[in-house]
Amino acid sequence: MPQAGLYVVATPIGNLEDISYRAVRLLSEVNLIAAEDTRHSRVLLSHYNVSTAIVSLHEHNEARLAGRILDRIVEGQAVALISDAGTPLISDPGYQLVRAAREAGLPVYSIPGPSAVTAALSVAGLPPDRFAFEGFLSSKAAARKKKLQTLSREPRTLVFFESSHRIAATIADMTEVFGGQRLVAICRELTKKFETVLRV
Repeated sequence: MPQAGLYVVATPIGNLEDISYRAVRLLSEVNLIAAEDTRHSRVLLSHYNVSTAIVSLHEHNEARLAGRILDRIVEGQAVALISDAGTPLISDPGYQLVRAAREAGLPVYSIPGPSAVTAALSVAGLPPDRFAFEGFLSSKAAARKKKLQTLSREPRTLVFFESSHRIAATIADMTEVFGGQRLVAICRELTKKFETVLRV
């Protein structure tokens, strides 16, 4: 049984086999799993025969549930935090919970593993030595362009997340703001059957 604390556990970004032995063992042994979407996470947990109790922790209830989860840790329980895919907190819920645990002096442990950011950088063919992760851009065109303008002189490789239905508009905005000389790689379905990397 793991010692009491909050365990931030990375889960696969696509292929269910991309999870560490340690992560599977820990998810089987903790008292509770806090998951971004329990329906999504149950697929992974079922695949590895993990029957640990699970609770939903997402952006709309994180502030309300954080205290209850911390109470369980204070009582001596081990709680795992997972997101739908990859490493929690990276454009996913969990920051409020981790911050509250740290402020309360409770132990927080990293169980590292898959990350869409590093997976994309490893296959994009763009300079990976220095990069800036910017997460999701605004869905509103004006706000998106304004953010891109603040990054127009950024020399590092820029990494963004974007939804499939906005990718064409976002690339058009990037071309307008950054000019046509900056290289772009679009990485989708990484680690899945239809993994694609396009260079634009």
